[in-house]
Amino acid sequence: MLELLAQTTAPGAPAQPQPLVGIIVQYLPLVAVVLLMYFFVFNAKRKDEAKRKAMIDEIKRGDRVQTIGGILGTVVQADADEITVKVDESTNTKIKFTRSAVHKVLGDKNATDAK
Repeated sequence: MLELLAQTTAPGAPAQPQPLVGIIVQYLPLVAVVLLMYFFVFNAKRKDEAKRKAMIDEIKRGDRVQTIGGILGTVVQADADEITVKVDESTNTKIKFTRSAVHKVLGDKNATDAK
């Protein structure tokens, strides 16, 4: 029995290190998946940013807007960097915001009145 164990535990040839090509091929799928995820995430984010910038640039007088803080109102003046929003009809309350503070444009006041 000892002879059998001695034969199976005999030291073999030392393990040869993997060549560089083998390592690259082994990690290639992981790198490809990471690159694809990076492309899809940042491409989608870039499209959303472009869409938001176009929406903010197109704000005009009479548009109904919602700010990031949740304030709803009608644009009464639209300058290059800021807009003036009328938030209360009865007291004629107006607030100035930077264009970047607009969360979304809800539509044109005249279009909502026609419905």
